[in-house]
Amino acid sequence: MIGYLRGKVKYLDPDYVLLDVNGVGYEVICSGAAFSRLAGVQAGEEGELYTYLKVGEDEITLFGFADVRERKLFLKLTSVQGVGAKMAIAILSSMKPAEVSETIALADSKRLSAVKGVGKKTAERIILELHGKISADELLGRENTEGRASVSKETDEEAVSALMGLGFSKQESVRAVERARTSGAKSVEEIIALALRGM
Repeated sequence: MIGYLRGKVKYLDPDYVLLDVNGVGYEVICSGAAFSRLAGVQAGEEGELYTYLKVGEDEITLFGFADVRERKLFLKLTSVQGVGAKMAIAILSSMKPAEVSETIALADSKRLSAVKGVGKKTAERIILELHGKISADELLGRENTEGRASVSKETDEEAVSALMGLGFSKQESVRAVERARTSGAKSVEEIIALALRGM
């Protein structure tokens, strides 16, 4: 599996990017965010992509992403029946990862079906299958890296669940927890107390 590439940008096309990695040219179909990032790199300079290699019966295709978070969201989208890799890339090229996550969390099928190639039924299926599987990190547009302690992630998710249990929506709860974190809250109790004050 090829999960990451770093090399010289040889060619940029709306449909794909050609990356020279130690003399080997990798043709990668990129998300909008990944393409935009590489578009800012001068020809011959180095760029990087997080990738996913899809092996099919008739072809092998390499897909590129701006970061690990976007790659994970791509894999969630392609796990939905009827959503292929190219449709998932189209969704990620039309909306930022956090916007896709928010759309799913809010069950906004109209916004999702506005993406070219995504019909109403497919949009509803994506929401049905992924609703509840979107983490607080994805809604906030954060990348869940090793630098962020797992205990903090668990604390945030516990606080979000507690607020949702009090009748607030997932989106309201996530944003309230983020504000509480910014204000310096650390424990679940502190986060919930500050979050409730701000609601």
